[in-house]
Amino acid sequence: MSAAPHIPVLLAEVLAALALKPGDLYVDATLGAGGYLRAARAHGLGHAYGFDRDPQAHVLNADIAGADDVTLIRRPFSEMAEGLAGHGVTAVDAIAFDIGVSSMQIDTAERGFSFQADGPLDMRMSQEGMSAADFINSASEEEIADVLFHLGDERASRRIARAIVADRPFARTSELAGLIRRVLGRGEPGKDPATRSFQALRIHVNDELGQLDAGLVAAERLLKPGGRLAVVSFHSAEDRRVKNFLRDRSGQAPAASRHAPLAAPTRAASFEKPMKAVRPSATEIARNPRARSATLRSAVRTAAPAWGVLGGTAIEGGRT
Repeated sequence: MSAAPHIPVLLAEVLAALALKPGDLYVDATLGAGGYLRAARAHGLGHAYGFDRDPQAHVLNADIAGADDVTLIRRPFSEMAEGLAGHGVTAVDAIAFDIGVSSMQIDTAERGFSFQADGPLDMRMSQEGMSAADFINSASEEEIADVLFHLGDERASRRIARAIVADRPFARTSELAGLIRRVLGRGEPGKDPATRSFQALRIHVNDELGQLDAGLVAAERLLKPGGRLAVVSFHSAEDRRVKNFLRDRSGQAPAASRHAPLAAPTRAASFEKPMKAVRPSATEIARNPRARSATLRSAVRTAAPAWGVLGGTAIEGGRT
């Protein structure tokens, strides 16, 4: 494996949002193949901290793990504050997130993230705990349907869950993908029918939305006044969480009624008004098709106290 086999999405735009300066303390919350962190080091940072719960990410970045200006920490980004405290750091200048599954995970069939190549039905980013196979082979039909619907926007979640329970156990990605294709038929042009279900299972197995909520709160706590936050997401539920987090904490939350004026914020805004969301250019998408669904949101920390824990976001709609 090469040290940095993948080009990070929206790299120039993320670096612009982070506005890194010599001496800054920078946190890459999602180390992956190290693309953002390696690019950030060119700005003469005081120190860069890279978090990833996936041991493969640390293997890929072994060449920089011993550098004087880099510290790599094998913990989920939800535990950033605790991980940095262990190194005597309580405040930083910039934090970047690249949410979701990485190319290195998708492209490794043995990890079980993709239905494009057969592999064990695993999907665990940390390579520990409950696997996707463990979940679908033991959960109730209702539990499986709820995960597919809420985390994958799969409107046929009940039919798929019913078929999974009837045909289980499953051990391989090809087995599950084949079942879903039989249940749904051809599906949308250009999109495999198994896409939504695999996405939902991956998000559930890794508690990705819960991790994101906790990671945003940790970033709010860690950023200094004037500190910069940049978050790239690829899924509507993730982007909605980031958007709502920055909207609310910058005092931009809408009034309860569209006819009423904005309510005065009850707490001092912990972030300035977020920058306009950024999407990849046609050129970048042509070079890297996986970038097509990416959205970058960014904001600058104020001097106000952090708000702390936040709640989740419901997904509306019906299912069959």
